[in-house]
Amino acid sequence: MAAVSPKHSLQAELNKITELLDILKQEQQDLVAADIDHLTSLTPQKSALVNEMATLATGRHNALAEAGYPAMELGMESWLEAANDDAANILWQQLLDQTREAKELNRLNGVLINKHLGHTQGALQALRPQQTTVYGPSGMTSGGGTRRGFIAG
Repeated sequence: MAAVSPKHSLQAELNKITELLDILKQEQQDLVAADIDHLTSLTPQKSALVNEMATLATGRHNALAEAGYPAMELGMESWLEAANDDAANILWQQLLDQTREAKELNRLNGVLINKHLGHTQGALQALRPQQTTVYGPSGMTSGGGTRRGFIAG
């Protein structure tokens, strides 16, 4: 049985990163529109794609190791240089470019999520009863602990 080439999964990896980019773009639109219901539905899709991509990358890394190269992206660069395969090199560069784009979109979506979270926390804080700080006879603050009732007799 012939060994699997490191090139074998590149097209599949490129297809998966393209799908992930589409989901990240939709996620960004949902964040801007505050469409939480649709946003929530994207999370399982995104997780499944990331898992599939990890499986494909592991297969590529294993093929690199079998071919005598480091089982990482640096090994892929070395393999491409030795293989002199223009089609594989183009696929690899597209995969790297789209991966960088996905990382940036994910970073921007994280910023949007943090902004939404900040607004939500601010709104919740405004709804909470305000605690007042009271200073006792010793000059120390006393919180809203137990209060002694007034008994009239």
